[in-house]
Amino acid sequence: MEDHRARLSEAFEALEPGKRFVYRRTFTDGDVALFCGVTGDLNPYHQDEIFAASTPFGRRIIPGLLTASMLTHVGGMLGFLATEMHFEFLGAVYVGDTVTCTLTFVERDRERRRFLAEATAVNQEGLEVLRGRVSGFPSQIRLR
Repeated sequence: MEDHRARLSEAFEALEPGKRFVYRRTFTDGDVALFCGVTGDLNPYHQDEIFAASTPFGRRIIPGLLTASMLTHVGGMLGFLATEMHFEFLGAVYVGDTVTCTLTFVERDRERRRFLAEATAVNQEGLEVLRGRVSGFPSQIRLR
């Protein structure tokens, strides 16, 4: 237990406000199938080509939380445990889109032992598709 507390304290001090992490990925049909299968999100906007073609999107869109889950990749590499997450979904993401997610730590709250981070995700055309805020604490920094 003391080892764990020491590691938490070390990780908290090692992470500095202003530190930025970037993760990029291209979404596939397989990603959508797996995500929808695990979550049970059977929304026709994600599943039904014929339905989606009749909408303003013109084709199936990636579930918003699949895009938002890019933050969990960065968080996992940091051993960051989120205590709160907020997202704004600003634009559609489609199968084949390459999305770049940037997570920037903006504030350290020493009293609560928490960090606040801001996130943005842009597609391959530079259009912002997601904006978010995350608070929580690092437990083991594995990225530099």
